[in-house]
Parts: sequence; C-alpha cells; structure tokens
Amino acid sequence: MSSEQNDTGRRQATMRDVATMAGVGIATVSRVVNGKPVTPDLAERVERAAESLGYRQDLTASSLRRADRRTSTLGLVLEDAANPFSAALHRAVEDAAAERGLLLLAGSTDEDPVRERGLLRTFAARRVDGLIVVPTGQNDTDLDAARRAGTPVVCVDRRTAAPQVDTVTVDNRAGVRAAVKRLNEAGHRRIAFLGDLRSIWTAEERHAGFVEGLAEAGCVLHPSLVRRGLHGAEAAQEATRGLLALPHAPTAFVSGQNLLTVGARMALQELGLQRRVALIGFDDLPLADLLEPGISVIAQDHGAIGREAAGLLFDRLGGEAGPARHRVLATRYVARGSGELPPPEDG
Repeated sequence: MSSEQNDTGRRQATMRDVATMAGVGIATVSRVVNGKPVTPDLAERVERAAESLGYRQDLTASSLRRADRRTSTLGLVLEDAANPFSAALHRAVEDAAAERGLLLLAGSTDEDPVRERGLLRTFAARRVDGLIVVPTGQNDTDLDAARRAGTPVVCVDRRTAAPQVDTVTVDNRAGVRAAVKRLNEAGHRRIAFLGDLRSIWTAEERHAGFVEGLAEAGCVLHPSLVRRGLHGAEAAQEATRGLLALPHAPTAFVSGQNLLTVGARMALQELGLQRRVALIGFDDLPLADLLEPGISVIAQDHGAIGREAAGLLFDRLGGEAGPARHRVLATRYVARGSGELPPPEDG
C-alpha cells in the first residue's frame, strides 16, 4: 500500500481505502486488482470504488509479492533507436509484448560497450523478465551473467559468444553474394564495398559475402576498392568521394549498412553520378523508392526478425530448456533501379 502524494498534492488512494469504500476486505481488493476470481458483484463493487478514488495499482510492489517474481516487463537493447532498422525491430517486439500484456523498455548503445553494459545492468536492476539485445560484441560476459542470473536473453541481428543465448539473424553472406552476382551479370567488374565497424558481426559477415561473391563471379578483388571501419552516413559519403576520385574508379558499389547507403547516395548525387554508378545497399530505407533512380536493396524482414526473437524469448519464459537456438531468416532483393544500372561504356 502507498500513501504517497500524486501530482495534484493529494494523497494517493490505497488498497485499504478501496476496501473501506467497497465494504470488503483488503484480500478481496487484492484478488480483484491481480485478476484472481471473485464473485461478479464483489468485482463490480471493488472496481467502482477504485475508479471513484482514482486508485492505481503499484505494479512494482505487486511483482515483489508474486511467487515467480515476474515484473511483466522486457528489456530491448538497440544499436540506435533512430535507425530505421532499430525502429522497425522495436515496433515488432513491442507489438508481440503487448499481445501478452507486457511492457517493453528500450535503450540505445550507439555501438558503445560501456553504454551497453550500463543498459544491461539497469534492466537487471529493474528486474525485467527477459532481454532482447542487438549486441555490440564486446559484452558477452554481461550477457552470460544475465542469463545465469535467470533472465532469458535473445540476441538479434548479430551472433554472440555468450553460451546458451538464443539468436536471430538473417543470411547476410547470401544476400551480399546475390547482390555481387547481379552487378557482375549487368557487366560490372570494378565493384566497391563499404563496410561498417569491424567489431560488428554483421559487418564481418557482409564483407565475407562480398569476397565470396566476387570469387564466385570470377571477378578480381581490388583491395583499393574496399573501405571498412566506416560508421555513419558522413563517413560513407567521404569514402565514396575518395573511391570515385581514383584513376580506375568503381562502376558499382555494395553498401553493407543502411546509413552507409545514404552516405554513398549523397556522394553520387553531389557528383551527378547517381544514374551512371550502380548502388546496392544492405537493408531498406524509408523513401528509397521515391528517388530517381530508386535505391536497390538487400531487404530484411524487420517484423519477422522481431517476432521470431520475441517467440524464442517467450519460449524460455515459459520454461523451455535446452541448448541455444539460432534462427536464420532469408533476405530478399528489391530492384528499384540503382542496382540495375549498367557500367558506362567508357568504364
């Protein structure tokens, strides 16, 4: 019970207040607010009294009294909530949680392992029932500690070295290999690659797919056309400018991340080359189909990723044991024009 004041300065109603007004015992009020069966007339009296008094249940206190210590909350650790991928993933997990009456708490790491560790520990302190994490790859011990403490953990988008942690990823290598094959079949031989930070698992996988794609197509890998360790649109924009200034400039680009794709397209438009140099980006972008030409992408199904991750987490919360599971979802190619451009005749 609480006797704290609300934001109007008035004392907040307590369970005892509701019981007095309804003419029932505190135990009856407790059963009603916690969804346990009582007779319809008692439930109606308690609900009317609670509404009249403006009573609000203290969920934190209720969770501490529950035998299973559940708080009906989940934690979601994202790379950047402003990134379209993270935003779509957030919404998918939020919808899945809402269907089960769970509250979702979320935060961004900005690829900072210190910030990631802080979020993991904050969510643990708030006793979330489970965690869904886009890991930086540098806090596997913290993920393992959360799991060993009894909090189920599911990693999305990236693998983790933490044992017994379920993961959901897409087939990054296959998606990039297919993109390289398309560009090669269109006539491109000098294909550049823009990659994110090397510490990121997906960045390594997508670069590996690029190398494999060139080998399968019989194309030469030109190290001078590969730029890795980029993070953000501005870094990609600068890298693209530099590549296009080379004596033997690339005729096509494969971008390994959506913000890198934005930077590459900005550089192409600055130079008036968006209709001469091909571009395929990994992951879709808002309004990518409204540009001219539209940006061709290797698309991920964000909703499916979020639903799959939530499903694995709910399995663990339901008591399912066993070894770690890794779900791999397919990507799909979306042709919008930029990836279908042929090389220039003088290229």
